[in-house]
Amino acid sequence: MSFDVHQLDLFLLVGSAVTILAILAVRISSRSGLPSLLVYLLMGVALGEAGLGVQFEDADVAQALGFAALAVILAEGGLTTSWRTARPSMRIGLSLATIGVAVSVAVVAVGAHYLLGLSWEVSVLLGAVTSPTDAAAVFSVLRVVPLSRRLSGALESESGLNDAPTVVLVTLISTEAFSEHGLFLTGALIVYELVAGVGLGLVLGFAGAWLMRRAALPSSGLYPLLVLTLAFLSYGAAAFAHASPFAAVYVAALVLGNSELPHRGAVRSFAEGVAWLAQIGLFVMLGLLLSPGRIHWDTVGMALVAGLVLTFVARPVSVFASSVVQPMPWRELGFLSWAGLRGAVPIVLMTIPLAEGVVGSPQLFDVVFVMVVIYTLLTGPTLPLVARLLGVEERHEPRDLDLEAAPLERIAADLLQVTITPASRLHGVEVGELRLPVGASVSMLIRDGEPLVPERRTVIKRGDDMLVVTPRRLREATERRLRDVSLGGRLARWLPDES
Repeated sequence: MSFDVHQLDLFLLVGSAVTILAILAVRISSRSGLPSLLVYLLMGVALGEAGLGVQFEDADVAQALGFAALAVILAEGGLTTSWRTARPSMRIGLSLATIGVAVSVAVVAVGAHYLLGLSWEVSVLLGAVTSPTDAAAVFSVLRVVPLSRRLSGALESESGLNDAPTVVLVTLISTEAFSEHGLFLTGALIVYELVAGVGLGLVLGFAGAWLMRRAALPSSGLYPLLVLTLAFLSYGAAAFAHASPFAAVYVAALVLGNSELPHRGAVRSFAEGVAWLAQIGLFVMLGLLLSPGRIHWDTVGMALVAGLVLTFVARPVSVFASSVVQPMPWRELGFLSWAGLRGAVPIVLMTIPLAEGVVGSPQLFDVVFVMVVIYTLLTGPTLPLVARLLGVEERHEPRDLDLEAAPLERIAADLLQVTITPASRLHGVEVGELRLPVGASVSMLIRDGEPLVPERRTVIKRGDDMLVVTPRRLREATERRLRDVSLGGRLARWLPDES
């Protein structure tokens, strides 16, 4: 069937209305603590065959669009993740994405085989698609839960890296290559794809950062486009090299997001907007793919049993097994166990066996869909309460700076625009007490919309925008000093041997 202009007009009309409703729903979901993905999934169901009658059953298209949307979400996650936050937890995050996934797949497979009577192939498939946490759900929910850097870094790094091994495993099972390769070769293939993907992401990330520092583009709006394109280049290069494109795009974006790049604030804001659009489209599409008429009480029963095994057995066991590489207090491990948020990733992974025509995959798709909805409703809203009960909530931890940079090419310097956030301890500090590196200086304060040329005794206040000029060679030290004062106040790192 051809796609004429009238169909395009209808598509734009309906698509725009759905997007507007989805954006407005973000406010409701953020207040209630529910991940917005549930709202979007239900919107897709309402538009589908059980609602307005939109027909969508093409698993191949769903798989392609789902992978593309996941790449966008992972790129945004990498660009907005602070390496200073993620670095202390990278070992446990990588362990959760590898050892944790393997343990979780095994536990769920055993439970599904003996409790639900599924074949071993389908049981392992169920364990593989439900074991990875979802980057979109983790990034959206944890940003409103005040956690320590170690906990938030562990969850974000896990969700950014655990898609890679599970995509390989699900693909091998769905194409019946798992039985041909055997367990050892499958494990070796997963390790290769993960390591090669990370390596390509690092190389292209650093190469892209080097290129951007030397490319004086005529418009600031081109920088966000270039950064996202570089991240997607790593995805394509990894796919071409038979490495993990998801690991590559996340690592490349992580490198780019933590490099000295011009207009970093604009890049992150643009990436966040594109990621929201990708989430909306992804979840609505997955809702369209569901056929509510296929869901019966036995489907719900299987989803409840599988979810119980995953949430209360497989996830805790996998977290404690993963902590071997980086021991953590039991309270933090307990929160990590409860915060294994699932979302679009299990449903997207189920499009692989659907596209391959695996026997029983439509029923398994329905089970996974129902399980994601039920257990996201259970875990998402209760995360703040669980954090308080376990004593891992850090409500008084100062927030980092909102800092953006613009290049001053003629003098090899950068202009830093620093917004003093409500929780920043820069409030009340005099300009002279900042003790910036020699050569860097505060050139202007913007207070209540009015410019103010500061003196050494000028007091910085909440809501101020502070313009700092720093030579490019001193930019890292200047940013580090500003962040230290923002977190520790005027006495931060006062002694020379603490710096």
